[in-house]
Amino acid sequence: MDKNTIIGLLIIGAILIGFNWLNRPTPEQLAEMKRAQDSIALVEKDQQKEFKQETTALNQATENTQSFDSARLSSQYGVFAPLTKGSEKLTSLSNGVLNLTFSNKGGRIYTAELTKYKSHDSLPLILFEGNEAQYSFTFETRNGQKINTEELYFTPIVSNNKMVMRAEIAGNQSIDFIYTLEPDNYMINFDIQAKGMTSVLAPNTRSMEMFWFEKLRQQEKGRKFEQRYANINYKFKNESSVETLSESKDETKDLSGDVQWIGFTDQFFSTIWISDQDMKSVVLRSSMMDQSPKYLKEYEATAEVFFDPSGAKETNFNMYLGPNHYPTLRSYDKDRYTENKLNLDRVIPLGWGIFRWINQLIVIPVFNFLDNYIGSYGIIILLLTIFIKMILFPFTYKSYKSTAKMRVLRPQVEEINKKYPGQENALERQRATMDLYSRVGASPMSGCLPMLLQMPILFAMFSFFPASIELRQQSFLWAPDLSTYDSIISWNEQIPIISTYFGNHLSLFCLLMTITNIVYTKFNMDQSNTGQEQMPGMKVMMYIMPLMFLFIFNEYAAGLSYYYFISTLITIIQTLAFRKFVNEDKILAQLHENAKKPKKKSGFMARLEEAQRMQQKNMRDQQDKKGKK
Repeated sequence: MDKNTIIGLLIIGAILIGFNWLNRPTPEQLAEMKRAQDSIALVEKDQQKEFKQETTALNQATENTQSFDSARLSSQYGVFAPLTKGSEKLTSLSNGVLNLTFSNKGGRIYTAELTKYKSHDSLPLILFEGNEAQYSFTFETRNGQKINTEELYFTPIVSNNKMVMRAEIAGNQSIDFIYTLEPDNYMINFDIQAKGMTSVLAPNTRSMEMFWFEKLRQQEKGRKFEQRYANINYKFKNESSVETLSESKDETKDLSGDVQWIGFTDQFFSTIWISDQDMKSVVLRSSMMDQSPKYLKEYEATAEVFFDPSGAKETNFNMYLGPNHYPTLRSYDKDRYTENKLNLDRVIPLGWGIFRWINQLIVIPVFNFLDNYIGSYGIIILLLTIFIKMILFPFTYKSYKSTAKMRVLRPQVEEINKKYPGQENALERQRATMDLYSRVGASPMSGCLPMLLQMPILFAMFSFFPASIELRQQSFLWAPDLSTYDSIISWNEQIPIISTYFGNHLSLFCLLMTITNIVYTKFNMDQSNTGQEQMPGMKVMMYIMPLMFLFIFNEYAAGLSYYYFISTLITIIQTLAFRKFVNEDKILAQLHENAKKPKKKSGFMARLEEAQRMQQKNMRDQQDKKGKK
């Protein structure tokens, strides 16, 4: 370090020392500073004391509030009070076809998802989630407190395919909700097991009140059509029939008798509660939710169910959360005695009486057989239609032969019309015509009977296709889903009357069905012209019916319209084939031969002729009376 640097550092140090000496506080300033510091310390001490007092008061208030809440909960829930505190936690369980989420609050199923199905917009198919569905049980304690399981927090215990939700009061006192899932099974075993609750619950407790609520989600594209098939079903013990609430309006019904099961049903999916000990004093309620874009209906059920506080016997339920699939639902009756059968398949609307028998005994077995070998449901419907037409072929042929007889007799009928013209000769004209038919062995009714025999099958198919879940989301040609309408034109504007009764779309299969029916009506009217006078406006009425089909079936399943379209088309082809191969000259010759044979009148024809004679006599008597006047 050089000489100049050392001199500089010394000068700087001297300046700093001199500056500090000149600016040092005076004794008066030091005393003032000490008084200020003492004042600040005193204020801080007072603030700390005040804060401590406030904290103590707040803690005391909190303790008082908690003490008050504990006293209130203890008064309201008794020994169950600790179970009313907690936070909701979810636990999942799956068996391959069901993904279930359980909530510890209420110990209930929180979410139910069907893994093998999707909603109409390709989202996971959720039957219910969260507060969309709730169920709970209410019982009374020895001290008169009403306890609802919905308000209790359970402890979940998971073991393989079993979920136990435990509401434990003490080590030897608890209520368990036990859920058991079998692999690939839509049926859940649900048991309620009490332990040591006799001293807790009211004396002579033998039952508890069950409450079940659900908002039914819209799962399909056609809302109005889906809503038509959504309702509450229920079955009484030892009865085979299944009853329903109204599908089209709000309804509440009190049931008298032991109920075996209750089903909240949609078009293709159901949630069904089945009780082994039966349900008593059941009240059901169904409400429309027309203003909701997400839900179709709101369902509610209350019932009195068996409960043993001692735990010697469980409360046994089964819960079906799954599709309305006929073979699946029928399988749950496999090992049951006749008087104990569930008949869950009756939630599927296959028609009543003979129509349901036809579907169960003929249509469904054939459909399932074809389903085992053919992947396209459009081809299956085609083959099913051909099969049905083969069964009906003898009746169709007989009906055609009867119509052909009437047709070849038309020239003779026209001669009778010329012989007895006018309204005043109507009875004579009718008598002569019936006499002609009687002589040759023809009957205008014989063509109607085969057609009537075909009607049960037509009505059975009307019920089968909209209820067939196999067609759900199955495409064919231009139709992406055979279980709902196939719109080729659609619009959003609400057109008065049209939007209400026709919808905001046009279904192509329905249009094709209507066209073929109009063609068949024209064709059939030409074929069945026997020369007899028809009622005024009858031809117009015959064409109005096919046009009405366009309005009726436009929102129905495309599979149904496709079936009617194919069926009518095959009928037209059959009729053309009959015309080609049936010789009407031979039929006429046979009728002439019949006229030569002695004919014994049937009882029906004799009564008909007697009625005609009496009617003619009455008319003559009336004319004579008018002439005398």
